[in-house]
Amino acid sequence: MPAQYTNTSPWYNTKIKQNYLDILTIRPVAADKDDFLYTIQPQYSHRPDLLANDLYGQSNLWWVFIQRNLDVLQDPILDFVPGVQIYIPKGKNLNTVLGL
Repeated sequence: MPAQYTNTSPWYNTKIKQNYLDILTIRPVAADKDDFLYTIQPQYSHRPDLLANDLYGQSNLWWVFIQRNLDVLQDPILDFVPGVQIYIPKGKNLNTVLGL
């Protein structure tokens, strides 16, 4: 049986073909008026999972920051450094992306 990904996974929309995960289908996180500008703090250096856990209670939502800030975060780990400003999705935008 092929793997099933939850609605919080970045691979949720990616098809599975012959028991293999197909090419990633991006889950875009569009800009929303509820988003807020955040400066990455030292305790989150190279750790978007820790910030996701502190903000959303789920470390597996790390990918949301990258998809919302593709113009700033080219590498999801190496570019996640103190001083970088990113937009943080909240409210209905995140619920829409996750299908909640």
